Amino acid sequence: MANTEVRTIFSGGAFFEGPRWRDGTWWVSDFYRHTVSRITPEGAETVLFEVEHQPSGMGWLPDGSLVVVSMKDQRLVRFADGAVSTLADLSSSCGGLLNDLVIDEGGRIFVGDFGFDLMNGADLRTATLKRVDPDGSVTVVADDLYFPNGAVITPDGSTLIVGETLGNRYTAFDLSPDGSLSNRRVWAQFAPTPTGTTTEEVLSQLVVAPDGCSLDAEGHIWAADAVGGRVVRVAPGGEIVDEIRGPEGLGVYACQLGGHDGRTLLMCAAPDFYEHMRFDVREAVLLTAEVDVPHAGRP
Repeated sequence: MANTEVRTIFSGGAFFEGPRWRDGTWWVSDFYRHTVSRITPEGAETVLFEVEHQPSGMGWLPDGSLVVVSMKDQRLVRFADGAVSTLADLSSSCGGLLNDLVIDEGGRIFVGDFGFDLMNGADLRTATLKRVDPDGSVTVVADDLYFPNGAVITPDGSTLIVGETLGNRYTAFDLSPDGSLSNRRVWAQFAPTPTGTTTEEVLSQLVVAPDGCSLDAEGHIWAADAVGGRVVRVAPGGEIVDEIRGPEGLGVYACQLGGHDGRTLLMCAAPDFYEHMRFDVREAVLLTAEVDVPHAGRP
């Protein structure tokens, strides 16, 4: 495993998620500050806008406009020309907070939700993956997913891989040019699917809880392990071939490859993820480490 230097480039956040690299800077959501920001590689922050109901995953449409999840009211918002508008309302298709997304080349958005009320300790329920087409229509394209979270699309656009944070696995689908999914299969299984119903039972059965993630040019996925305080580099099939641990006492909840050569791995770290613990403190940090294989695919 790598003995890689981890640097802190930004501190003072509440809980960072949805990191992306575009136009020479990092872009991040902060759940509990309700902000979407750009962060330079040197760590200078510019807050672009606020999402009242909590921002999460983000991506860009073919016209260059930014799409961001609004978690608590289960909407996608569009940011363009300095204005924020509603792109789609997914509330009728969600069992919990709307969460992370990935956008394909044609501008189709794939987004998951929690499936249940995680923050208040409700019993586990599986969730669906939704596709939002350019006209704003919403279609459920996969169900019975254990907390669908960070997702990637391969460079040729043919495969979508989604992390099931509470399922100990990644699941892959063939992605058709029309946005339909087929040939559902396990891409990586880290341990048996949890059998518990309470949050505590399920968390105790997780070996790797794949959260935000990023695909590299060798077809491996760098995944934030939400229960392990680390990022892991996962080979197809599930072998962990590398890891980078966060500083002591911090969990790592999302990561993204970027930088000028695609080899800088940005990691979103905080002591934990619970809203009642994070909303009024500023202990989240952004970390970076240099890796050997550059970014590929989407996001």
